[in-house]
Parts: sequence; C-alpha cells; structure tokens
Amino acid sequence: MCRILGSFAAGVTAPELDAVSGRQRHGGPDERGVLSGRGWSLGCDRLAVTDPGHGSQPYRLRTAPGVLAVLNGEIYNHRELRRRLSARGHRFDDLCDGSLLPALYMEYGPEFAAHLDGMFAVAVLDLGRPRPRLVLAVDDMGMKPIHYHVSGDGSVRFASEIPALLAFDAVPADIREESLDSVLATKTPLGTETALRGVHVLPPGATAVASPGSVLRIGRRAGADGRSPHAGTGVLETLRHETARLTAADVPVCAVTSGGLDSGLVTALAAEELHGEDRQLHTFHLGYQGRWPDAEHTYARAVANRAGTVHHRVDIDPAELASLLTRTVRHLGQPNADPIALSTYALFRAVREAGFTVALTGDGADELFGGYDRVRRAMEVPDGQDWTAAYVDALAAAPRLLRHHLYTPAYRAFINDLGSDSDRIAARLRRSTGDRLSTLSEFETGCRLPAYHLRRVDHLSMACAVEARMPFCQPATVAMARSRSAGERTGKRALYEAGRGLLPATVLRRPKQPFTLPLAAMLAPGSPLLESVRELLSPTKLAQDGRLRPDRVQALLARHIDHPSASDALALWAIAVHELWTEVVQGLRRPVDCAA
Repeated sequence: MCRILGSFAAGVTAPELDAVSGRQRHGGPDERGVLSGRGWSLGCDRLAVTDPGHGSQPYRLRTAPGVLAVLNGEIYNHRELRRRLSARGHRFDDLCDGSLLPALYMEYGPEFAAHLDGMFAVAVLDLGRPRPRLVLAVDDMGMKPIHYHVSGDGSVRFASEIPALLAFDAVPADIREESLDSVLATKTPLGTETALRGVHVLPPGATAVASPGSVLRIGRRAGADGRSPHAGTGVLETLRHETARLTAADVPVCAVTSGGLDSGLVTALAAEELHGEDRQLHTFHLGYQGRWPDAEHTYARAVANRAGTVHHRVDIDPAELASLLTRTVRHLGQPNADPIALSTYALFRAVREAGFTVALTGDGADELFGGYDRVRRAMEVPDGQDWTAAYVDALAAAPRLLRHHLYTPAYRAFINDLGSDSDRIAARLRRSTGDRLSTLSEFETGCRLPAYHLRRVDHLSMACAVEARMPFCQPATVAMARSRSAGERTGKRALYEAGRGLLPATVLRRPKQPFTLPLAAMLAPGSPLLESVRELLSPTKLAQDGRLRPDRVQALLARHIDHPSASDALALWAIAVHELWTEVVQGLRRPVDCAA
C-alpha cells in the first residue's frame, strides 16, 4: 500500500516532485523512491505491508529491461503470478507483491492488469520502446484511485491524491462553478469528473495508455484471468474464503466493527480465520464522549464478544470535531458532504495509534445486496410509474426544491442551462435497458460506490497510514452477489441468512443504521460543531461567492436551531463542507513566478 505519482511530460523539476510526494507522504511514510528522466518521472511513497524489508519502488527487473512500475494497493494473487512468471524465466529478489509488475507487463503488455486480483492503482513506464509508453491501471471496483491531468500538449501528470496532483506547476486549481450543485445534489462529484476543472479520476476497471504526442487512451478491461482460486458460489462460503485471504499480511491486522451486519460478518469470519492460526483478532469501534442518539456501542460489543475479539472502544471528544472537519476536507481533496468522514478519519487514526497497519471493513455490502432504503423504495414502485425521481432525490444532501430555493437567480439559471448531476443520473437510469434491480446495482456499484465511499475510505485510512481491506469488494464476492436472485439481493436478505449462527440475534434484528455521527444533535444549540458551521455560512462569505442567497441560508440555519432536523442539518453541513473545501483549495494554489 502506497501513494504513487508521476508524469509523462517535459520540464517537470525535482522540487515539483518533492512537493507532490510531500503532500501525500502521510500515506507512505516508510520509504520514498522517485526516478526521472527526459520527459518522464515515476515515484512512490511506500507503506510497507507485504515483505516490508524489501520491494523498494519504483520496481525494476533484470528480465524486464527498460520497464519501471509503481503500485498503490495489494495484489492478493501475487504468489500464483510469481510462480507463473518464474516458469517463463523471470527472476525475483524478494517476495513483495508489486515486484512482479515489470515481468507481468513484459509478458502481457498493457493488458497485464487483467491478471491481477486485488485492489490496485498501477503505473508502468516502458522506456525500452522506440516511443516510450505510460500505462495506468486501477482495479475493477475503483478501490485505489489515480487522479490525473492532461495538458493541452498531451502531457500527463498523475498522483494518488488531488492535493498532491495540484503540486505540479502545470495543474491548475480551477474550481468548477457547478461543484456546489454537485455536492448538494449527490453529496460529492460522481463519475470520472472531480470538483476541479481538468482534474479527472480513472474509472473502475480502466487501463489508460499514453505515448509522446498522442492522446491518452482510456478503456475498460473486458475481463480478468486467474483472479480467485475459489470456485464456490455460496454467499457464506465465498465471504469466508475472501475474508480469510485478506487477513494474510506481514504486519498487524485488525477489523472495524460498527455493530451492524456488514462489518459484523467480516469481523466474525476474520476472527474465525485468525483463531485457526492461534491468533486473536482486535476490533475497533468509534463513538463520542457523552450521551448521543443512535449510539452503537452495545451492538459492536455484542459482535466482538460473540467472535471472541480483543475489542477497542474509541470515544472521541466532540470538542475535537471542528478540527477533524478541517483535516478530513484537506485529505479528501474534494468536497464530500457525508459526515461519516469525520468518524472514518478518527477511527483509522485510533487503529494506527494502537499499532495496526491493516484494517478489514464491511464497505460495499449495501451496494451489492441492495441495503439502502432508497433502493428498496425504488423496487417497490409499481411498473409503469416513474421511480427515478424519488431515488435521485434520496441521493441528495438537499432536495431539488430546497436547492433551487437557496440558489441566487443567476446560479439557478446557470444550473438549469447546464443541467444538474441529478438530472444526468435520472436520465442515465431511464435509458437503461436492464431490469430495475440490475440498473440500480450498476449505478450504485459502478458510479456511486467508488466516488462516494471507496475514495473516502482510501484517503482517510491512508491519511493515518492504514491499509483498509474490503472483502465485499473482492472480484469473487462481486461475482457471487451478481449471481444471486433479485429476492436475495434486495434488503441484504442473503447476508442476513449468512449471519445466522455467526452474529448475535440483537444485531440481526436491529434496523439498518449508517456508521456516522449524529449530525442533527451535533448542530444543535450549545453543541461543538454549530459555531464552526455558522462561521462557514457567514452572510459575507456567501455573498462574495454569489451562488447562494445568504438570507435564505440563514433562515434555514435558524429553522434548524429552533427545530433540529436531520434533513436541514445535512443541507447545512453540505454547504459548510463546500465552503471549507473552497478555502482549502485556494490555500493549495502554487505561487506564480512572474519572472520565469
């Protein structure tokens, strides 16, 4: 697990590369390696997980002359691939999973990533060709991102994180005017666009190829070879196998246990695997000091007791939430209105402070098994009636009518002319020729999950130098989920059945609840976050921005203070997060040397 960076461009300087590396060093504190030449650079900040004493990046092999590679992530089938490549004459000096990448590229060219099973963002430079070539690839679920910028001359620059990418001189910090509407309509920009103009993220399962003077070509891989040795298709059998594989590491491993079904299953199966190896799993659960609604401590403790784990309850001081907000916004690089971000960062920080480098999580289960209420409600709409409008509104931080009420006339006209992200999502769903459940699943897993959840988990775990592993996002688990009937995939019925005998009955019977902070209560009078949000929503700031009507935002804030509401709190939070992110981006702008 690492942070990677590089360029396929002339004139990139050593100070630039130092700055790019420095802005994402938190994700790779163990070792830094950067190589550069005429028209290219490649670098890595390493978090050592597999074969920690070896595997320096960029990777090079004597049997793959001219090929350099860097990896962010984990390749779980690296032993099998190493055996296959060794039989073809390649020799490896260590057991690091990424060391085989140059040899794999030599054998398969740009299609090498189809043979990888894991979570990964890979960059390969082929300098042995008459025309050098850069190849970028990410895993099928988009667990590990590559953010990139293509200049007008075709030059490519990339990094694992947006703030790092902005440290390249040629990458502007140009905020999209529509970014505010994106945050209010979908909580964060979805798809390959980001909130910054010209800054993109590779889509899940994509391979991109660039050569000097040519356009960056991006394609989605059709399939993969040798991804999982597991042939079983049962829900519990598949989850047990994939969770067991992900507990293997050369560093301490733990699990995040929220007290819900998804993390509970991962916890139970990971504890089962480690118990067979005479090891005991450590679990971590986050809460807040004091009494707050919807606390999950009891459920998390019940899961831990049933699984026999060493349980860590982490209670953070609500007085720290304002500073946590600033840190999470900085690390995420673009606005994300889900208040779970603060909890996520604080939890992974506690994991690292306790001495753990790898943490297993239950992310991805809701998307694969129809766990969200909005999916259930959409499935219940009778045939012939429009189900998309209510579903799209459920994705929003502020419903359409409230957004238009808060916008200035000029901004409302701008969004009407341009079209909102919510309009584009609704049109995409209506165009689908598949059945309703497949249409919803494709959007939830292929579009929203990578941008909304996986990027948050990646950035905030790596902010604390922790590698988050997700058994539900493994290819075998995804394939198994897609093979289930519609009934099994709606409301997570298949997972509830798998949990019988593994999880306490109290956990299986409890209503669904997201792992987040009680936002409405946290923004009530006298609460720790209210003043920070009030400051971010000051009429002077909003008037200078020109997109929101300060009087109506203040009226919304007053209404919430008088009658706390979860929906009003989320809308206010989204606006505040966007305002803070704007300030952060402005702080990342590199000074222009006018004498140059």
